[in-house]
Amino acid sequence: MAFYFYIFLLLSGLTGTCSVTTVRKVSVKVGQSLLIPCHYESRYQNNVKYLCEGYYWSSCSYVIKSNEPQKSRFSISDDKDRRIFTVTMRELNNEYAHLWCAVEIDDGSDAKRYFELSFTTGTPILSVNDQEITGFVGENVSIEFNQTTPGNIQCCRFSGACVANPSGIIDGTRVNIRKTNGIGSTVTMVGLKPGSSGWYLCETGDYQMPVHLTVNEKSTTAATTGEPSVTSVENGKASTSFDLQKLIIPLSVMIAIVIVTLIIWILLRRKQTNAEAPATTKAEDEVTYSGVVHMKQNPSQRSHDEREADVVHVLYSSVVTGKKPKAKISSRARSNENVVYASVVAEKQHPTKKTGKGVEDIIYSTVAEHSEVIHVSRPPE
Repeated sequence: MAFYFYIFLLLSGLTGTCSVTTVRKVSVKVGQSLLIPCHYESRYQNNVKYLCEGYYWSSCSYVIKSNEPQKSRFSISDDKDRRIFTVTMRELNNEYAHLWCAVEIDDGSDAKRYFELSFTTGTPILSVNDQEITGFVGENVSIEFNQTTPGNIQCCRFSGACVANPSGIIDGTRVNIRKTNGIGSTVTMVGLKPGSSGWYLCETGDYQMPVHLTVNEKSTTAATTGEPSVTSVENGKASTSFDLQKLIIPLSVMIAIVIVTLIIWILLRRKQTNAEAPATTKAEDEVTYSGVVHMKQNPSQRSHDEREADVVHVLYSSVVTGKKPKAKISSRARSNENVVYASVVAEKQHPTKKTGKGVEDIIYSTVAEHSEVIHVSRPPE
């Protein structure tokens, strides 16, 4: 009897239970993807890992190996620090119902562990919407498990401690388990720690479901502003919500202020440009005319006394300041313009009578705006 039991262990691959560990049985929907973790001993860190398909170990065939190119439906990733390699399977069907996690050993039999996939076209017996969830240090994370059969859930650290309903401690993190929706269950991990990261197995009856948790440090922005980052997992799917409204509103106000300021600056600039153009035109219209004529008086037009006088010189000067007319205008219209007339006469005369007084130089100066005359006499030298 013992001999047949030993043969059964050899065929089932259970003789290597201490070398490789994995799930026992997983319920999966046809066409669904699945992650399966496989734990191995530290002495196998650098060995080749692979997935083998077949009910019997002696006749199983390779599906994927870690030292070969990865395939579209199957891939292997190896975390040597945690000594866990993960097999990713996509678009599954009942062709892959019997599988083995295995490690190649050069000088002996390969280490391996058998697991089974139970396929269904409906809802799996035990499932989550996402096997990979994320949390933050010091925060809580909840995982919603879907069940089609009644029964309590037990959760274990992969190859570690377990917690049954209603609560317990796993590696310093409290785990609370409660029933929801009649047959569903919610597993909440309270006060996450960096060491809480890793694989967990939750099970009910013969079925297990592996879930991987990644715990991150809080972001610098959240720590600085004091705004807590809330992490939750609904139906097994993690989501991080941030109060984006407090960031969007100030940013929108700032953009609006910049746009209004730019519009005002453009309008003022345009107004200034339009004001400078008439001023330039007006400045160009300002014209000053100045004429100076130096001449002697015609002797035929002088009186007898004036002819006897030695007229040295006569200087006529006219200065007109005004706007340059753009068109011919009448004399009445011109009188409205700003006009200044100036005349300066310097004349030296000999007296007709001997009075004994010195000869005087007389200057006649006229600056007239609307016929106003000023006489100025210069005293004798």
